[in-house]
Amino acid sequence: MSITKSEQITVPSREAQIRDLERQKMSRYLVRGVSNGLFTALAVVIGLLWSVPTFGLFVSSFRPGTDINTSGWWSGLVPPWAFTLQNYADVIHAQGFGQAFLNSIIIAVPGTILPLILGAFAAYAFAWMNFPGRNWIFLGIVALQIIPLQISLVPVLYLYTDLGLTGQYAAVWIAHTAFGLPFSIYLLRNFFAALPGDLMESAHIDGASHVRVFFSIILPLSVPALASLAIFQFMWVWNDLLISLIFLGGNPQSAPMTLSIANLVNTYGNNYQVLTAAAFISMALPLVVFFSMQRFFVRGILAGSVKG
Repeated sequence: MSITKSEQITVPSREAQIRDLERQKMSRYLVRGVSNGLFTALAVVIGLLWSVPTFGLFVSSFRPGTDINTSGWWSGLVPPWAFTLQNYADVIHAQGFGQAFLNSIIIAVPGTILPLILGAFAAYAFAWMNFPGRNWIFLGIVALQIIPLQISLVPVLYLYTDLGLTGQYAAVWIAHTAFGLPFSIYLLRNFFAALPGDLMESAHIDGASHVRVFFSIILPLSVPALASLAIFQFMWVWNDLLISLIFLGGNPQSAPMTLSIANLVNTYGNNYQVLTAAAFISMALPLVVFFSMQRFFVRGILAGSVKG
């Protein structure tokens, strides 16, 4: 059977095939580059929009009250500049503000460490120990995150009053620990469960107890998750106003910075510039905590999301 010229199949040369592959590869790189560029540009725009209010607050904290009352914060970015440190001086020298800063540290440090430790122990039990009703108990703990903490404040306050704990640091420590434990257990349990099981099996074969496995294997491998949880819990405790207001009863000797800043509203009235300066002073320590642990943050949040 003869093949006509129109029916003949042309086989491209090796050089042509290489050129086609290179063009396809360049097309993929171009599409990927454009896609990554769009996502990067979108992330930058969202980040800038998110930062505008904070930047405006920062600029306002250095402006005199007369300028704030007569013009927007963006007016302070153009000459003539009239920045002042008097706002920060007024806040620092305000009565009881230094004690409030110390009180915030006294409240935030135990309020962060306690749920971290207790949550780690409980999370290990849910991840690597078998006991009756384990999954149902864990489901109940996760469900506790749905309940607003405001619902339980009044019953807990009655309990604290009967025990004589109102107005004491212990009342706030216990409250923050109890309210922070469900999320702590949930986050750490998912992280612990994603760790390689061969490590635990080998350790148990060598005679290691659960306590030895927890301290020698689990904790060293869980630094990212623990750091992420510490950031979340510290930020929540440091910025809390409601729990401190209810359980400390407005006692100035034990009131944190959030209560002190709220009192500045009554003391200084509409002096917005003083409140902005106080807000930035209260942000100083949380920023130090976040930036010192940020390299663990994303790793800790995402590590427990996939198995293996």
